[in-house]
Amino acid sequence: MNILVITGSPHRRGTSMLLADEFAAGAEAAGHRVIRFDAASSRIEPCRACDYCRSHDTECIQKDDMAYLRDDLRGADMIVFATPLYYFGMSAHLKRVIDRFYALNELLRSPRKAVLLATCGDTEAQAMDALQAHYDALCRYLKWQDCGRVLAIGAYTRSDIEASDYPARARCLGESFS
Repeated sequence: MNILVITGSPHRRGTSMLLADEFAAGAEAAGHRVIRFDAASSRIEPCRACDYCRSHDTECIQKDDMAYLRDDLRGADMIVFATPLYYFGMSAHLKRVIDRFYALNELLRSPRKAVLLATCGDTEAQAMDALQAHYDALCRYLKWQDCGRVLAIGAYTRSDIEASDYPARARCLGESFS
């Protein structure tokens, strides 16, 4: 299986990056091909809603790093979203990538698998509710199958998450796909 992991954290050694690393290690150990795209260290402009893509065969008018992601998105059997929780939603870095799916709507609206990996400092699980609702809506719209989630609460710092079982959960989830 071709798995595309899209990360949304600006912290290379952050909590959600650790989950992404562990998930990828588990998936690779299970024999899957994993490609990673770090949105925060890429140049992704926001969607302009100009509809250029509608009259130019899904090509976006903006020439940025989204061009590198197009083929990986098309070829992926599974898309993994890894993000820290920012004000009850995904990071702006990841959101920009998702907003740019607009140009590829018809190509992406086909059966794929999806996974959500998220971290937050809050210790109440309800802090993840809005993020999960957004992810659920995205999967429903794109006709993607949710194949699992690791929602790490109480993971404000790297040491917090390293002291938890969340990294092991992410690795196990990555290993679980046959």
